[in-house]
Amino acid sequence: MSVLRRPTGLLGAVVVALLLLTALVSLVWTPFDPTLVDPSSPWLPPLSGAHLLGTDGSGRDLASQLLAGAQITAFTAVTATVVAGVVGVGLAVLAAVPRRGGELVAHLIDVLVALPTLLLAMVLAAGYGGSVGTAVVAIGIGAGVNVARVARAEMTSVLGTDYVLAARVAGAGTARIVRRHVLPNVAPVLVVQLSLVLALAVLAEAALSYLGFGTPPPTPSWGRMLQDLQQYVTVYPLVVIWPGLSIALVVLGFTSLGDALREAIDPRLRLPGRAAAAEVQS
Repeated sequence: MSVLRRPTGLLGAVVVALLLLTALVSLVWTPFDPTLVDPSSPWLPPLSGAHLLGTDGSGRDLASQLLAGAQITAFTAVTATVVAGVVGVGLAVLAAVPRRGGELVAHLIDVLVALPTLLLAMVLAAGYGGSVGTAVVAIGIGAGVNVARVARAEMTSVLGTDYVLAARVAGAGTARIVRRHVLPNVAPVLVVQLSLVLALAVLAEAALSYLGFGTPPPTPSWGRMLQDLQQYVTVYPLVVIWPGLSIALVVLGFTSLGDALREAIDPRLRLPGRAAAAEVQS
């Protein structure tokens, strides 16, 4: 695949594969129970016996918590991206295709874009309580309206092409035009946008868990690990490195994969030298 031939694509694919593998392994095995409290073993340093990364103030194994936290990160990223795709494509179709009401939906998208994801999560948490589901819905809707804004512009451009006009003249209905002409032509843009939503979802889930609106205790989560350990950073600085590094690495992986997809799909970015020369000649 051309994506894997790029350094950024290979890096992103490796990181994403490691995340998924870690999440799958943690379903059946972790060095210790990630929620097990051991008062006799608080703040053990890394490489302390069987504790590879040490323990926290309650004696819980940090490596086990990281492994188990990968489940929440992978699940939230994937499901929130699915929700974002459904919301984004649905709103984009309603805004671009109908002759009546399309502008109203387009204005609704512009309004929803201004609604912060964290604020939406707080509102949902106030009504339904903080949970993984709350985080998924908030992230999915927040990212979905941004996807809808980009997809609407692409759909509007496709609807103005000659082959769509010819399909209308031939008697094709709206549903057939959307299914056969619009969605296949905007699919590359949607793939790139949703790959970037994966990185956004990882950051948003960590932020929501850090603020107490995401994964509830005692389920391990990288964001809540940061919240629990931050007050000890001056005494035990190593403990916050592991969840912070995990979040940064996964976000880098998804972002790199999204950039590689964008370069592979967009021919203007595939050969920048030739594209620039073509612009000069024109």
